[in-house]
Amino acid sequence: MAIQWFPGHMHLTRKAIGERIKEIDVVIEMLDARLPGSSANPMLAELIQGKPALKVLSKQDLADPERTAMWLAHYNAMPGVRAIGLDTSMSSPAKALIDNCQQLAPNRGGMAKPMRVLICGIPNVGKSTLINTLKGKRAAKTGDEAGVTKIEQRIALADDFYLYDTPGVLWPRIIVEQSGFNLAASGAIGVNAFDEETVALELLNYLIPHYPDVLHKRYNIDDVASHTDEEMLDAIGRKRGAVQSGGRINTTKAAHIVIHDFRTAALGRVTLETPEQFAAWLAEGKIADAERAVRKEAIEKNKKTVRKPKKR
Repeated sequence: MAIQWFPGHMHLTRKAIGERIKEIDVVIEMLDARLPGSSANPMLAELIQGKPALKVLSKQDLADPERTAMWLAHYNAMPGVRAIGLDTSMSSPAKALIDNCQQLAPNRGGMAKPMRVLICGIPNVGKSTLINTLKGKRAAKTGDEAGVTKIEQRIALADDFYLYDTPGVLWPRIIVEQSGFNLAASGAIGVNAFDEETVALELLNYLIPHYPDVLHKRYNIDDVASHTDEEMLDAIGRKRGAVQSGGRINTTKAAHIVIHDFRTAALGRVTLETPEQFAAWLAEGKIADAERAVRKEAIEKNKKTVRKPKKR
């Protein structure tokens, strides 16, 4: 199952970013620290045209700290890129953002050349919550669902520092299958675009080998490694009372429990990918996407051949 979600307002956001980027000095891209690779927008790389970039790993208090360190090192090794972690416990996020942006664009600043920064990210990544923290009031609408912010707004963090906020935006087609599942599990994709049971099974399929202790501690299930994802979902349903008449497990309810526990960090601090794992998934996705393009071209060519009128 390939998960895709690109509502109409995202087309407008893509166009707006393309126009705004012409006068921007630094681009801040907020990433979910639990899935930094999957939450990085490949469409943005095309739009920012080589602008300096600050990668902000949000929700780091929900993520595996060892893996967060790996991702920060990965991004900080890139030219023209800086990366920092961020969570609700950071006492002065505005100072951290301003300082890092000034290091990326040292020639900007002062009333004559104010710093102009664009902040963007996928839906539900915590961008609006951060902006409200920066302003000390409800400057941006927040919510626990994807696609809350719909319009661009400008916020002055200092007399010479302007931050342009944009609505959360995904990309037209997700070519990394695992990214679709991870984005759905995190809440970045609208609930009507995926099946909860499928996403929960994929989530468990990753957690069983990589975080067995987390599952054991949360659900009191022994010998986690010996379970398949389906067996684990059934076991969780039984432990959490998702049992129907006749002893059957309500797998829909069990799936909802698993996804909710991941999103709220009730499972603990979990990260669903490492830089190496995501690189492998991306390579596979690019190969599959190229094969898909070849098949599509062949189908279109065949249609044209069939439609071509016969010579008399």
